[in-house]
Amino acid sequence: MTGRAGGFPSKPPTRPSGEPEFPRTLLDQESPDLEQELRAGEHRSREQCAQKVLDLAGAAGLTVAVAESLTGGRLAAALTGRPGASAVFRGSVTAYATELKASILGVDPELLARAGAVDGEVARQMAEGVRRVCGSDLGVATTGVAGPTPQDGKEVGTVYLAVADAHGSNVVLCRFSGERSSIQDSAVGAALNLTISHLNS
Repeated sequence: MTGRAGGFPSKPPTRPSGEPEFPRTLLDQESPDLEQELRAGEHRSREQCAQKVLDLAGAAGLTVAVAESLTGGRLAAALTGRPGASAVFRGSVTAYATELKASILGVDPELLARAGAVDGEVARQMAEGVRRVCGSDLGVATTGVAGPTPQDGKEVGTVYLAVADAHGSNVVLCRFSGERSSIQDSAVGAALNLTISHLNS
């Protein structure tokens, strides 16, 4: 799946009545297939999602690395907690401090100064950076605001996710609600489902 610059949809996707609301905006492209895959993935457990990432990547002979900010290592833990992780998972960088996103992952310092750490392009550069640092085929990144207070002008629950490979990248904006730990867990699940969709494309 190759992303393109710009291409913001006019409004976030909406969910069926009665389901929890955490709308997404596909920042790179409006893709019904991607949105359908993400919706379907919401009904899988985190363990099922992590296993599916490992199974799909393993079958394709691909490796995965993750760069985390707000999830603080939870995404890496979800993947390494499943059988078969050693054949697929290369490693992770938990760049919680903003300056580490630049010094370790290579995120543009001017971008960080201008937009802050919670930004779609920052997520993209984190995903690309962790691919380079860990020597993996895929890089997955999370950055956002888990709370309890806003950050960089972004509301609590604002989360950017990115997945990148040698052919391009895709970035998704999610808006979650709930307590801090709930937002972090939701971000992990969404990142796994975004990776599944990328591997299926």
